[in-house]
Amino acid sequence: MIGQRNDIETCRARRTNQLRRRIGAVGRGRMSVKIDAHEGKSLRRTVARRSPPRTVRPRRTRPRRRSAAMPSLPPRPSLPSLHSLRPSTRSAARAPKVPVPTARAIVDCAVYVDGVRLDGKFTHSAAIAEVRRRGDGFVWVGLHAPDESQMNSVAACYGLHELMAEDAVHAHQRPKLERYDDVSFLVLRTVSYVEHESATTANELVESGEIMVFLGRDFVVTVRHGEHSGLSGVRHRLEQNPEHLALGPTAVLHAVADHVVDEYLAVTSSIERDVDVMEEEVFSPDDHVPIENIYLLKREVVELRRSVTPLSTPLSQLVQGVDTPVPKAIRRYLRDVADHHTLVAERVAEFDEVLSSLVDAALARVTMQQNMDMRKISAWVAIAAVPTMVAGIYGMNFDNIPELHWKYGYYGVIGVVAVVCISLFATFRRNNWL
Repeated sequence: MIGQRNDIETCRARRTNQLRRRIGAVGRGRMSVKIDAHEGKSLRRTVARRSPPRTVRPRRTRPRRRSAAMPSLPPRPSLPSLHSLRPSTRSAARAPKVPVPTARAIVDCAVYVDGVRLDGKFTHSAAIAEVRRRGDGFVWVGLHAPDESQMNSVAACYGLHELMAEDAVHAHQRPKLERYDDVSFLVLRTVSYVEHESATTANELVESGEIMVFLGRDFVVTVRHGEHSGLSGVRHRLEQNPEHLALGPTAVLHAVADHVVDEYLAVTSSIERDVDVMEEEVFSPDDHVPIENIYLLKREVVELRRSVTPLSTPLSQLVQGVDTPVPKAIRRYLRDVADHHTLVAERVAEFDEVLSSLVDAALARVTMQQNMDMRKISAWVAIAAVPTMVAGIYGMNFDNIPELHWKYGYYGVIGVVAVVCISLFATFRRNNWL
């Protein structure tokens, strides 16, 4: 009896502890529990009471304990946001551009009097001042790829129109001849041949550039874009011929135009060799030239044509003296330059036509090769159809087939099939199908 009572008290104590834990999880202090222990059934009464207001205290976070066995990892570096990677337009707009001296864009600047170059070095402003002080001679200023500030400095010194200065800064202009007040503006496209091993594997054959000439009464300004369009050789040849240089700034204009057209002739001669090699390889029975290679060569010829053909109109205007007063002696030389340019334009047009014909010939050759392959396939299919048909006939499961019971039926069928196949092969071979 005593042992049974002890078990009941132990069970009541366990249930009391479980109930206290559940009430504590919901909210301690808001619910009070009174438990009456009796020998019989336990009574649980829950009395609600109002908890007094509590002041909210900041929760203190306890530092986590790290085990000594696991090493601490270094903090991961934060990645920059996309906003920080974008260039700031405000800072770029506020940052002032550092002006580059105009002298860095000037390749050469010289004063010529009676066809002879004066000794000493001149800036572009000092040179024009010296010429106008003397009242004789002219200035030749050579620039290479000037920026906007450098070109504006030269334009302000020589009285060039702002549209002319803008065209001189931005390349890729079409060959043209314009006149603003007393200054003529000529644009020429230069070309250079790129050496390569084979025309069928080259990706680029022609490099283009630009030369712009500003022609005034007592000055000439040349602006070039590109690494292959140097004018040092032209200047040296003119200085070796003072009689021609004494004719004035138009002599420099003629020398530059003649130099550009001579480069056209040299490039067309090299392109002609490439076209001949391509033509031989297209019609060679052993070689196979992809159509893409012919198209690449045609594209280079089109680039050359765009540089050469538009120059005919400015040259004819110079020869006729339209909008540009050119001395009669210089017109004769310019007429010779125009004749050479006409020859170059005709040759480039011929190259374009030949390459178009080569593309058509290559396509026709591919089509013909496909037709030959189809004829061969058809011939072999016809030959293979004979034994297939015979095998299909005698492979049927019929009892009344007399040839199956012949003594030499097998050899006879094989012989007939062989004779028919050999006859078909000879016929196709005679007709060049095989």
